[in-house]
Amino acid sequence: MWVPPETKDPVLLHHPTRKSVGYFGAVRLRDGKFVFQREETVFNGDTFFSFLKNLRKASCHTGRRVIVLVDNAKYHHARLHEDWRNHAMPRFALEFLPPYSPDLSPVERVWKLTRRQGTHNQYFPTVSAVVEKVEGVFAPWGSGSEILRRLCAVT
Repeated sequence: MWVPPETKDPVLLHHPTRKSVGYFGAVRLRDGKFVFQREETVFNGDTFFSFLKNLRKASCHTGRRVIVLVDNAKYHHARLHEDWRNHAMPRFALEFLPPYSPDLSPVERVWKLTRRQGTHNQYFPTVSAVVEKVEGVFAPWGSGSEILRRLCAVT
């Protein structure tokens, strides 16, 4: 800690940190309802499997078939949840985008909007401040959003 000679009060210097938070998310195209799951450790087969189960629980109550567009991240293809995916397939299926085209995923537009509305050009002293801001952006989308519905529409 460095103390300037003229003040004798400590000056706290903030240094970049490796702590981060990430989110899995999906938008229901019919009404723009946003479902997300915070992930504070790593994105892997286990954490994606947890999200898939939560997404299925949140989306299958209508009896309609659910198709989830995903890119080709390694954890999307994990053997850990392969049997579960095959069993759920008739009513809940993953459709993989072509390799090397993650920007085709409609949810990428949601992440861009989230950065623009919540985190762009701002300083956050803690990870919890980032979580609070990001989930504040997500909150109105939980019951459906015409903006998200149109933003993610596949035409």
